[in-house]
Amino acid sequence: MNLEKLKEVLDGMPAFREKQIMGFIFKNFVEDFDEMLSLPKDLREKLKEKCSLKITAEEFVSDNKDTVKALISLKDGEKIEAVLMRHDDGRNTVCVSCQVGCPMGCAFCATGKMGLTRNLTMFEILEQVLFFSRYLKKEGSSVTNVVFMGMGEPMLNYDNVIGTVRMLNDKNYFNIGARHISISTCGLIEGIKRLANEGLQVNLAISLHSPTDEKRGAIMPVNAKYPLKVLVEILNDYYEKVGRKIMVEYLMLDNVNDTGEDVEQLAKLLSKERFFLNLILYNPTGNFSPSKGENVKKFKELLEKKGFTVTQRYRFGRGIKAACGQLATDDKEDREDLDD
Repeated sequence: MNLEKLKEVLDGMPAFREKQIMGFIFKNFVEDFDEMLSLPKDLREKLKEKCSLKITAEEFVSDNKDTVKALISLKDGEKIEAVLMRHDDGRNTVCVSCQVGCPMGCAFCATGKMGLTRNLTMFEILEQVLFFSRYLKKEGSSVTNVVFMGMGEPMLNYDNVIGTVRMLNDKNYFNIGARHISISTCGLIEGIKRLANEGLQVNLAISLHSPTDEKRGAIMPVNAKYPLKVLVEILNDYYEKVGRKIMVEYLMLDNVNDTGEDVEQLAKLLSKERFFLNLILYNPTGNFSPSKGENVKKFKELLEKKGFTVTQRYRFGRGIKAACGQLATDDKEDREDLDD
């Protein structure tokens, strides 16, 4: 999709035309300008010539149909991932990427192996939600939730991420409630401070994955710059200003962070009134193994005894490599092999 020349095409036309066309694209999810019958024919022809509504993507569907992963090709040839997760309660959650690759280098993440190529534009982020909005429209359904938990660190592409959130939330476009939108960060405090002042009731999620600097620093390089004491202080300030509980994402890694001692350390670090934990069953990407089922169960029970609210994320799409960055990393490696 390429809407960069939309304003050029509409130059000199009434202001309502842009809003009308954007509504066709991002509210009605129209895939062809010829379907916009209320537009003059000559304008439709110019739009077809200068702009493209086509989204080029490979689809991968899990055996039980609950997960669809899209490997989307951008206009410069780079590829990004987006994932649709269908929940039993009727929710349709789209996990979007905000960067091509990621510079944060988390040891458990496939995207980290890619390094950073570039930030995505606002339209490139929206394109991912649009792809699945069109997909679900054919079934008479719609996207209900969006999470910024795909490739990249949202706080490093802050303006485009927030611009996307505002458009997703806009009743004239996707009309997705702010409380159905989640932004995940590995803990970049400058972005967290900015988000606290946006006046948005979105969900903030923190990729924590360990309750001690020693363990977290071994798997997340960001901890060297923003140690846990500093991070948690900023998160407490965020809670005071926004008044919404913060989600702590906790990837369950076998023999790394899944012991009773880790529970004790978490309870010392976090307030049960301000944080809730989301335990994530790991989709293996190389160096780590997922925690054993009985260990996850015990870990959850111990946290609940401490008074924490704990959810457990179902492991969507393991058979289609739905973990962040797996398909894009494979594709990049394949292309590099061809270049050699």
